[in-house]
Amino acid sequence: MLTPKPMQVTKNRIIRGAVPFLLAAFIAGCTPAGPRALLNGKKFLDRGDFTQAVEQLKTATTLLPSNAQAWNYYGVALQHAGRADDAAAAYNRALTLDRDLTEAHYNLGCLWLEQKKFDSAKTEFTAYTLRRNNEPEGWLKLGAAQLGAGEIAPAEKSFSTAYYMNTNNPEALNDFGLARAARGRPRDAAQFFAAAIQHHPGFAPAILNLATVSAKYLHDNKAALENYRAYLALTPRPADWDAVNAVMNDLEQPPAVAAMNPPQETENQTAPPPPPVVSETKTQSPVAVRPLLSPKMQQQAHTPPRTIVETSPPQSQSTAPPRSLNPPRWQGSPAQENFSKNGVTPLPEPGLKNEFAESSAASNPPAVPQPAKVVPPPPPVFPRYVYLSPRKPKAGDRAAASGEFAKARTFEEDSRLPDAAQSYQKAAKLDPSWFEAHYNYSVLAYRLKDFKQSLAACEMALAIQPDSEDARYIFALALKASGYVTDAVDELEKIAAADPSDARAQLVLGDIDAQQMRDKAAARTHYLKFLDLSPRDSQAANVRFWLASNPP
Repeated sequence: MLTPKPMQVTKNRIIRGAVPFLLAAFIAGCTPAGPRALLNGKKFLDRGDFTQAVEQLKTATTLLPSNAQAWNYYGVALQHAGRADDAAAAYNRALTLDRDLTEAHYNLGCLWLEQKKFDSAKTEFTAYTLRRNNEPEGWLKLGAAQLGAGEIAPAEKSFSTAYYMNTNNPEALNDFGLARAARGRPRDAAQFFAAAIQHHPGFAPAILNLATVSAKYLHDNKAALENYRAYLALTPRPADWDAVNAVMNDLEQPPAVAAMNPPQETENQTAPPPPPVVSETKTQSPVAVRPLLSPKMQQQAHTPPRTIVETSPPQSQSTAPPRSLNPPRWQGSPAQENFSKNGVTPLPEPGLKNEFAESSAASNPPAVPQPAKVVPPPPPVFPRYVYLSPRKPKAGDRAAASGEFAKARTFEEDSRLPDAAQSYQKAAKLDPSWFEAHYNYSVLAYRLKDFKQSLAACEMALAIQPDSEDARYIFALALKASGYVTDAVDELEKIAAADPSDARAQLVLGDIDAQQMRDKAAARTHYLKFLDLSPRDSQAANVRFWLASNPP
C-alpha cells in the first residue's frame, strides 16, 4: 500500500515595501533613471515576469546603491527567479543599509525557511515580529521555523498568538495540528485539523492533513477516504491531485487485494511510526504579496516586582507614614501552568469520521460534525478561612519601631529575607498602628511561604487601612496559597468592585476560575478584562495562549 501524502503547510509569502516618493515623481513626469528602473521592476513583479523584474531591479540597485528598498525588491525578484543565494545577498544588503526594514527581515526569513535553515529563519522572523507586532503572519512563520527546528513548545505559543489575533484563521489551527503531530499526538492533531476545517471548510491543507493523520496514525481508513475525497473534489483542482488520488485508490482496495501487496516490514520493526513529515506546498510561479504582519510573543519568567516600602525612618511620630509600593504578583497563572505541563490544551473532540460528500466542490464544501459535548464536573468545595477580625490598634513607640524598620530594609537589600521579615515583625510589635510595618511583614512572610503569618499581618494592615487595595491583594494571594479559595475570590471581588481598573485582580480571578473552579467561561471573562486593562503585562502572552487553547 502506498504511503499517505505527507502533511502540508501553506506557502511562504514574499513581501515588499512601498515606494510613495517614486510614485509621486512618476506622476510628475520627471522620474530619474534609478527610480524609474525601480518602478518598472515593481511592475514586472506584479505581472509575474521575474526575468524582466531582475533586469530592471539590478539597474535600480546600480543607480541607487544606498536604497534599501531597491535591494529588497531585487531580492524578491531573485528569489522568485530561483536564485536563492543572490536573493539572500540582496536582502542582507538591504538590512545592512536599514536594519529596521521589516520587509527584508520577513523575506529573508521566508528564504531560509524554504531552504530549511530553520535557525536562520527564526532569527529573521523574530526581528520581524519585534517590529511588527499586530498581525498574525509573522507569528505563523516564526512558529513554522521553530517547529522545523524541533522547538515544539515555542512554536505552539507562536501559533497561539496568531490564532488569538484572528480566531477565524484556519492556518493557525492547521499549524497547531502539525505541532501536535510532531509531539506524537495524532488524535490531538486531528482535532486541530478538524477545527481548521470548521472555520474554513475549503481549507485544503487541513483537509489533506486530516486525511493523512486518519490513515497513517489513527488507522481510520473510512475517515481518511472521506477526507481524501473532499480534497480531490476541491475547485480549482489541487496540483497534487494525481498523487492523492493514487493514495485514495490504494486505500479503497478490497482486503483480499491489499493482502497480495503487503507493506514491506523488517523483522525487528517494533517502534511506533514516526511523526508526519511537514512539507511545503510548492507553486510554479508565486506572486509577491503584501505581508500580513505580526507580533513577537516573548515568553517571560513571572517574577514579582519589588514591593517593599522605600523610606527612611520618620523623625517624629507626627511624620506621615511612607507610601507603599505594589505587592508581589502571584506566581503560576493557569495559562502558564497549562502551557508548561500540556503544551497545548486540545480542542474538544470533534470526532474523526467526518461525513464528506464525495462530489462536493469549493462552492459546496464538505461539512464537519460539531465537537462532542463535554459535561464538566461540579465545582469543588474549599475550606473556609476563620477571620481574626482584629480591631484597629493603638499607636506605640514609633521611634523604636523605625530603628527595626531601617534594619529590615538593610536586610532586604542584602537578600537576607528571613532577617528582614523578623525586623518588620518587631517594628509592627513596637508600634502596632504602623501600617507599613504590618504590610511589609505580610509581603515577606508570603514570599517565604509562611502564609499563616502573612494572613495575620494582612488582617492587621487592613484593620489600620481598610481601603488599601495592595494589602487586600496580598491577603487574597495568601488565602489562595493556603487553600481558602472561596475567601480569596471574595477579597479579589472587593478589589474589582472598588477599582474596576485593577488588572491584577482580574488576572488572579481568571487564574482561580481556570485552575481551581474549572469554570472556563468565567476564566475567559476575567482574562479578557485583564488584557483590556493591561495588554502589555508580562503575563499577557500566557493569557493569550490560554485563550487560544481554550476557545469558547
